[in-house]
Amino acid sequence: MTSKRSKLQEDTSFRVLRLLQENPEMSQRELAQVAGVSVGGMHYVLSALVDKGLVKLGNFTASQDKRRYAYVLTPKGIARRAALTRAFLTRKMEEYEALKYEIEQLSSELDGEEPATNSSEF
Repeated sequence: MTSKRSKLQEDTSFRVLRLLQENPEMSQRELAQVAGVSVGGMHYVLSALVDKGLVKLGNFTASQDKRRYAYVLTPKGIARRAALTRAFLTRKMEEYEALKYEIEQLSSELDGEEPATNSSEF
């Protein structure tokens, strides 16, 4: 079983890969804001993705600022994004089913209760 931390890291990697595939010229600051992590955390995520060969850096040619980079998914990155998408979807569907079951249980408990008639019972 994977830890909560590794699930969060996997979710962040999934979101970043997805964002970069749609918009490779996003800055680290923009990615951090959309993904809900700090800029430093986003730098760490992007560095890890580059180190793993999932993303490569290229110059963003349309920019006046030649220090801007485009983060382009490699074929390996595209395959990893697809795998992460499947895992993310499976996990979220399991969470949805568990939540739906819990809601049904709570609703049936409430349906079986008698309404409170005296406010001093609380």
